[in-house]
Amino acid sequence: MITVDIPGRGKLEIKHVVLDYNGTMALDGNLLPGVEEKLNLLGEIIKVHILTADTFGECRNRCEGINGTVNILSQQVGAEEKEAFVEELGAENVVAVGNGTNDSLMLDRAALGIAVLGPEGMSVKALRGADVAVKDINEGLELLIKPDRLKATLRG
Repeated sequence: MITVDIPGRGKLEIKHVVLDYNGTMALDGNLLPGVEEKLNLLGEIIKVHILTADTFGECRNRCEGINGTVNILSQQVGAEEKEAFVEELGAENVVAVGNGTNDSLMLDRAALGIAVLGPEGMSVKALRGADVAVKDINEGLELLIKPDRLKATLRG
């Protein structure tokens, strides 16, 4: 578990990170550099969940070396499905990471939502649902690896 006490906001007790795949941690179906290593570091202390519509059909193969689970969505429009997944885990202990419109509900519902402005861009709906915006996935993951950074950004 990752625990961080944010002045003016309270204590976050993070047990899960839920990530969108394409556009967030991958470009054109391929993992971005540094993501696997950072997720494996996080996977030692919290549970890693990757959610995807698997547009390119390669997510399971590309994520084979990641200490986490890959969950293929049953619907192509998966905003509600992603939100329900976060709720089932216990939203108060979840960090959600995404970049797209279909990530906006999970970003808003999770205890902490991180919107990623990656090479595919970021939807305005995702930005509105998030607590923090980062310019790339590695910066977002580093917020969890070094959680004191969240204090500076989120303190009241």
